[in-house]
Amino acid sequence: MKHFVGFVLAALLALAPAFAQAPKGWKMHTDHSSEASDPDAPGANKFVVSGSGFHATNPMAAIYWNPANTITGNYTLKGTFKLIKSTGYDEYYGLIFGGNALEGAGQSYLYFMVTDDGTYLIKRRDGSSTQGVSPKTPSAAVKKPGADGTATNALEVRVTADKIAFVINGTVVTTLPKSGAAAKTDGIYGIRINHQLDVQIDGFGMMKM
Repeated sequence: MKHFVGFVLAALLALAPAFAQAPKGWKMHTDHSSEASDPDAPGANKFVVSGSGFHATNPMAAIYWNPANTITGNYTLKGTFKLIKSTGYDEYYGLIFGGNALEGAGQSYLYFMVTDDGTYLIKRRDGSSTQGVSPKTPSAAVKKPGADGTATNALEVRVTADKIAFVINGTVVTTLPKSGAAAKTDGIYGIRINHQLDVQIDGFGMMKM
């Protein structure tokens, strides 16, 4: 899988035009949908530099990260996600953190994401299995797509010694203890965009607390 991912990224870099290059050092791990009722779209994923941020076009669900982006202890992780096109599938997009071994079958990370229907969710992934940390939850803080099909949501994760606060557009939507599935927050941080989505990401980064 490691060699396959490297080949895909090399191909994207070679094909990308000068104004839309793959970001240097970043990696991708895709997840193929096996559900006939919720299929992947045709074509290859594209993750490119766009303005001061990134643009992800995702026929398949994927995580994107730079191995140099690791963090421990207390920190704040942020990213502003603009959904360019609503697909009608209510697919999620957002932040990953506490990541480890992201290229292989043993990948693990926490993720905090939102979707079209005004809900958010928090989960842990270990290998091919996922565990709910906070279930799919409606929140007025989540901006739904407007008449033009776009929506912009600023997501933030605030990690302290004993808890994690999850923030959407400046509103703390939930605070959870650092225990159980949410215990591990040290590691790689990055981005997850589910399949059938076209998303611009700006203001992505972290700050030590």
